[in-house]
Amino acid sequence: MNPAELAGQVLVLLGAAVFVVAALGLRRLHDPYMRISAVATAGGLGVACVTVGAVLLDPSVASAAKVAVAVVLQLLTSAVGGIAIARAAVGSGHRFAPGTDTRALDAPDGEE
Repeated sequence: MNPAELAGQVLVLLGAAVFVVAALGLRRLHDPYMRISAVATAGGLGVACVTVGAVLLDPSVASAAKVAVAVVLQLLTSAVGGIAIARAAVGSGHRFAPGTDTRALDAPDGEE
């Protein structure tokens, strides 16, 4: 086994572990806002690790180019998607977990 294959296997396992931790977070976290954070992080980091690891296991220039585009798009869209879902949850009136500091949400526009 060469170093690239070993790194690929480690990255695939790391990505899978990120997804498992996010799944546990969905069960353990108290409100939709915390759960969104867990899912958005897993979407960005987990997919990046798994796809880069897969390319290291079966390298080719075409695969590397496709994975580079996929990772960049995933990292950009998972953050934006998480924020959009959280804003929609705030707008629809979902409650925050007890003890959550929501003072920044009440600030006038432009002030925090």
